[in-house]
Amino acid sequence: MASDFDFSGKTALITGAASGIGAATARWLDAHGVAKLVLVDMDRPALDAMDLSCEVVRIGGDVSDVELWTTGMRDLGEIDCALLNAGIAPGGKSIVDSDLAEWKKCMAVNVDGVFLGLRRVMKAMAAKGGSVVVTSSVSGTKPYPGTAAYATSKAAVLQLMRVAAAEGASQGIRVNAIAPGPVDTPIWDKADITGSLHGDDDARAAMMGELAKGTLLKRVPDTDEIAASIGFLLSDLAVNVTGIALLSDGGASLRV
Repeated sequence: MASDFDFSGKTALITGAASGIGAATARWLDAHGVAKLVLVDMDRPALDAMDLSCEVVRIGGDVSDVELWTTGMRDLGEIDCALLNAGIAPGGKSIVDSDLAEWKKCMAVNVDGVFLGLRRVMKAMAAKGGSVVVTSSVSGTKPYPGTAAYATSKAAVLQLMRVAAAEGASQGIRVNAIAPGPVDTPIWDKADITGSLHGDDDARAAMMGELAKGTLLKRVPDTDEIAASIGFLLSDLAVNVTGIALLSDGGASLRV
């Protein structure tokens, strides 16, 4: 009997694939026998640097750009599973101090990008079904000061996922969300998040320690752990699971 984690013969699409959770999921699927990966990211050089054993199609582009999903993926073919993961995380500003342009950019990437991705991959899955995971966040379920744009976008992604699950069920398409808490990813190196931790290992370790305090388990997972949860949702082990948000937050959502 084939393993329930056997993705042999399958094609998977991943957005935000060049780093963090997207790259970890690409590696996880590659290790579990996926035949072909379609990897999408704005950072084309980072995509080109990824060393994977399966067939790989690398597409550089902005997920909020309609042309990426039409002209850029005209020859996409059938897709068996997809992770719609690309996102940005502006933060650190109160609502009254937030910039409208920054808000719109966050919504364009985090919400429009998922909508456009769902529209494209669900068409590609219509003939034989498939499985989709969208990346949300614990911030979409629990309010944190200074996260208005990001949190609102991730809450919108959760509801969009539920609608997609309801619409896709008759075609055998499952749609779920992964909602991580803090994860040790390169996003924490971004200046708009932290003032930039890039290259400062001590500052990064200190920040991870502070983030861990906000969870019940007192730890911050790495991207490989989140990728394994995504792999479960994409796999046949989750064949009866659709329309749910898997909180992988170490209990952060339960903290008061």
